[in-house]
This record gives sequence, structure tokens and C-alpha cells, in this order.
Amino acid sequence: MAQFVQQVVAGLGDGAIYASLALALVLIYRSTHVINFAQGEMGMFSTYIAWALIANHGWSFWPAFVFTLVVSFLGGVGIHQTIIRPLQPAGELTVVMATIALLVVLNGLASWIWEPDEKVLDSPLIAGTWSIGSVAIPQQSVFDLLVVLVCVGLLWALFRFTKLGLALRASAIGPAASRLLGVRVTWMLSIGWGLAAVLSAVAGMLAAPAQFIFTPGFMQVILIYAFAAAVLGGIDSPVGAVIGGLTLGVTINLLGTYAPNLITPDMRLPVALAILLLVLVFRPSGLLGRSIVRRV
Repeated sequence: MAQFVQQVVAGLGDGAIYASLALALVLIYRSTHVINFAQGEMGMFSTYIAWALIANHGWSFWPAFVFTLVVSFLGGVGIHQTIIRPLQPAGELTVVMATIALLVVLNGLASWIWEPDEKVLDSPLIAGTWSIGSVAIPQQSVFDLLVVLVCVGLLWALFRFTKLGLALRASAIGPAASRLLGVRVTWMLSIGWGLAAVLSAVAGMLAAPAQFIFTPGFMQVILIYAFAAAVLGGIDSPVGAVIGGLTLGVTINLLGTYAPNLITPDMRLPVALAILLLVLVFRPSGLLGRSIVRRV
């Protein structure tokens, strides 16, 4: 039982990172109905900004964390205004191709600016565990889970209790009607991209210390886990993205612990892809997604 609890907590820590990036994917999908393939690289680029502030300019973790979130938000807004918005009249496929191009560009920029060698982003915590009886709770996992839950709670409060949140929801659900009511839909969509960039930055800045070292490609595998989490929970459901991420993290961690000969570290990603395929086959709308029926 002690080992089971330890692995569940560790899985929740990993799942929180997947959930943060999956929620970013859902926010973009709900507003533009496209998948942003550059979502992981946006988080990677933000992580490098935080690393540069800490390693090269002597900042401590939390000021660098907050400043990077602000820069990420502005970057997300700028990407929508300068790249995505002008391409939207050309169709969804064009926008998707633009996000793939953005993935390559951001990865190349990070390698060019900061070099492709391995970097280390130290966690604000001293690596260790909390002992509760015979159970050793990893501090990093609890930290990751709490940070993501706080970010999700703030985002939920924004959408639920503020006029800005109401305008953001209205712009995503009914852009034409929102324009008639005076909502600046284009800017609301840009803010949505900014919020998604913030969530990506959170995922990157939590994943880098958890992996001990990182390179410009470190978020690409996490993006696949996030895709699986978003589809598992429902690609149009923010709550489903969080539940899907946490469920995926716990499931993969438990399988790796209790079936080590079957689920080796190299097999964890294929297991996530297998879960993704099973969900697409048997429940395409996900756990909390909505099935849309169109009359033709």
C-alpha cells in the first residue's frame, strides 16, 4: 500500500504537467477548432527564457517564473495577431500547417540563441520526500500538482466570475453573435492564445526540473502525452483535459511499477499512444467531451 500511494502521488505530479499542456490545447481548440502543434515548443521557449534569467542574470526562481508567464502571455497574443489571425480566412488546414511551421521555427530559434546542449533548471524545492508513516511522498510531485491546480483554479475563476471571462467564452462559442453584441472577438481569441501560452510555460518550467536536464526538444514527448490526455478527457472539455492528464499520469506510473517487464521506461510513450488510439476508436468524444450530431 505504501508503494501504491507513492506511485499515485508521483503519477499525479507527472499528470499535472500533462494536464497543463492539455488544457492549453483545449483552449485553442475551443476558440479556433484547430490543434496547435507548436503548443509544446511555446512552453519550451518560455522555459529557456526562465533558465536564461536564472542562470545568466542571477534571478531567483519565482521572479523568473512570474516574469516568464507575462512574456509568454504577450508572446501568445502576438502569435495570434501576426500569424494565426491573417491565415484564418484561408481555412483550418492552413492554420494547422502554420502551427507546424511555428514548431520548427521555435525549436530552431532556441537552439540558435541558447545552444542545443543540455541545460539544468533547478527547482525551488530541495529534492527530497516527506515521510508519512511508511509512505515517502516526493516533494517535486506535490509541488507540480499544487502549482498546476492553482493555475487551473485561477483560470476557472477568470472564466466563471469576470466579464472578460464571459467575453472569452462567448467569443469561442458564438463569434458572430458576440460581434453583434459589441465583443471584440479577435482580441478575445488573442487573449485565449495568450492564456494557452501561459499554461504551456507552466508545463515547461515544471517539466524541466523534474527531468533534471533539458534540451530544445524536451517538450515534444510531453506534447504527445498532452494530446493523449486531451483526447482522453474530451478535446473540447477543459475539465476533461485536467482529469485526462492526471489519469494518464497515474495509469502510466502504476503500469510501470507493477508491470516493469512489460512497461519499461521506453514503452511509456507507446502506451500513451495506445490509450489515445483506444479512446479514438471506442469513445471519440472522450470521457467528458460532447458528441456533436449534424443533420445533412
